[in-house]
Amino acid sequence: MNRTDRLMGILLEFQARRELRAEDLAARFEVSVRTVYRDVQALSESGVPIAAMPGKGYRLLDGYFLPPLSFTADEAAVLALGGAFVRDRVDALRRRAADDALRKLDGVLPAEMQAAVARRRRELVFPDRGPDEDDPKLARLREAIEGCRVVRLLYHALRRPGADERKVEPVSLVYLDRGWHLAAYCRLREAPRFFRLERIDRFEPLGERFALGARHRFDPASEAGKHRFPEARVRADPAVRRWVRERQPFLFLREERDEDGPIFVYALRDERELLSWLLGWGAAIEVLAPASLRERLAAEARALLTRHTDPSADEFSSPADVPDRTLSGALP
Repeated sequence: MNRTDRLMGILLEFQARRELRAEDLAARFEVSVRTVYRDVQALSESGVPIAAMPGKGYRLLDGYFLPPLSFTADEAAVLALGGAFVRDRVDALRRRAADDALRKLDGVLPAEMQAAVARRRRELVFPDRGPDEDDPKLARLREAIEGCRVVRLLYHALRRPGADERKVEPVSLVYLDRGWHLAAYCRLREAPRFFRLERIDRFEPLGERFALGARHRFDPASEAGKHRFPEARVRADPAVRRWVRERQPFLFLREERDEDGPIFVYALRDERELLSWLLGWGAAIEVLAPASLRERLAAEARALLTRHTDPSADEFSSPADVPDRTLSGALP
């Protein structure tokens, strides 16, 4: 990155965050702290009102705004793709906002830039879309999130016999596995959880409010949150390793290796949560640890064999030492 681009980038960082440390800017642009000092000095000399705050860093004074930005074809295409992705998956209110934003983007681009953006948009397509009908839960839950209001859910977890009532502190709406999920701190589980919207039978925002804190800071891709749970270690046969890597569940943490080859490590929130995914690979996988998951997988496989080889069996029955009679999905 040349200096002109870096100066503009630093200015954009200030515009977005107002207060920054020289160390943060140095890490962001992969330069030395001394270089950042010189760049900030150059911006100040050009008229940008940046104030130094001893012990804190720099601050862009209020009232300063950048002139309208210009985009490259790649940048504009990314914005257009992102807008189209969101538009196809949100409620009607946000869909209208996405349409308006995309029209404005098209309107300010020169004709030759519009053609270049159209070509780049054809290079990357998102085949799956959201539901054809609006989910009214999205708008109401978004209001609860914005107001930091506690929500009471009636939630039916995958393959559970009935719905459970939960009180949660909603944090965000996350699009995972072709569906919207509510990311929230669950007071019942005393941990962050994801609740798939289509499994929420009913919900009610309560009058109680909560303050965002450390327990609400979790990310679907963050290993920090997953490592609070025990770990399961699984080995896959060479013939399916490639496909296992391609179809890893959300609980996947990392891949390790020993003298016999790769080992896949998963967060074990609940053995039932991982069990159905493991069964899908048949005899091509082996659970190395923990012993309880290994035994449970074997018991389910034996029960499956019994059901499909004994014509007199009229009911699926698992061994008595397995507490659940059917495979259950994750309890958030």
